[in-house]
Amino acid sequence: MSFNFEPYPFEKLRALMADVTPAATLDPIALTIGEPQFPTPEFILQTVCKEAPHFSRYPASAGLPELKEAQISFMQRRFEVTLGHDQLLPTLGTREALFNLPQYLLFDRRAPVMAWPNPAYQIYEGAAKAARAKPVMLPLRAENGFKPDITDGRLKGCDLVILNSPNNPTGSVLGLEELKAWVLKALECDFVLINDECYSEIYETQPPASLLQAALAVGNSDFKNILVMNSLSKRSSAAGLRSGFVAGDSRLLKGYGLYRTYAGCTAGVPIQVAAAAAWRDDVHAEAIRTRYAANMKTARRLLEVPVAEATFYLWLAVEDDQAAARTLLSEYNLAVLPGSFLGREGAGQGYLRLSLVQSPARCCEALERLGHFLKGRTL
Repeated sequence: MSFNFEPYPFEKLRALMADVTPAATLDPIALTIGEPQFPTPEFILQTVCKEAPHFSRYPASAGLPELKEAQISFMQRRFEVTLGHDQLLPTLGTREALFNLPQYLLFDRRAPVMAWPNPAYQIYEGAAKAARAKPVMLPLRAENGFKPDITDGRLKGCDLVILNSPNNPTGSVLGLEELKAWVLKALECDFVLINDECYSEIYETQPPASLLQAALAVGNSDFKNILVMNSLSKRSSAAGLRSGFVAGDSRLLKGYGLYRTYAGCTAGVPIQVAAAAAWRDDVHAEAIRTRYAANMKTARRLLEVPVAEATFYLWLAVEDDQAAARTLLSEYNLAVLPGSFLGREGAGQGYLRLSLVQSPARCCEALERLGHFLKGRTL
């Protein structure tokens, strides 16, 4: 038996660029992976070092109480959402939970159906394949503001729907009213609705809403059928901590918590203590947010193209995304990701995804090269 997973986008990128010689006169700049390039704040690193002797201890599968408390406190401060201890589970970032939570939720469904945006973070597709779920891909297009269509008739047959707002790769954001409509849709059609909110802290001026806020706003106070995920990776420039959580419907989380006990998906004690410190502190997160916001403002200033309000991605329309990616590497030594590598059924074609995660100076240099490319000029 084989899961028949698609190659990851970066494997496809390596194959696409195998015969391309980068411009030797320019320093290479990679805008491909959504990995923070700013240093992890010193207080997080110091906490790991201080707690290092506790690596000898097995961590509890449910997570340290102080970590859960810190994450619950974050949700209260940031979204004014009050959670009980049975309404949140610490996870290893969001990727781990995005992959195995659908398998848990859909295990006893005879012919499960799972929906997610298209193009998208590829882990959603992998999770659907591992759960043997029929895929329903919700197209993100310029004409619909790169937002999934809540009127799509296929949603009525779904068991699980994943949203991603703020969105990777397009940068679109579902407002509170839109999220409220999605909560009501999940209740009407009786599907579990997850919002992957790992970019909620990366924005310029308007803090994005949480799906849990929307649930409360429509009177769904126990978050029936509703879950959200978030992590420190972007917020704290600490992807290696692998600290995230899933929060919402306690009925769903109770069994998933037992599942995680068997899976053994738990970070070491020093990592959890450091993560708790990061979740409790907002000063460093605001400093990181403003750096990303500065990069997006620079893109808006230098390029005459639409620039998203949230996430750190530039979703750039081009005539041929794969040809453009090859040209940017060969003539400008810029590595970017073709949008078609992130989509299925033609979604993402004609777009490039650029991760503006470099230092402001480095990002400015990359955007200047990109501006020359868009104007057909050589350097």
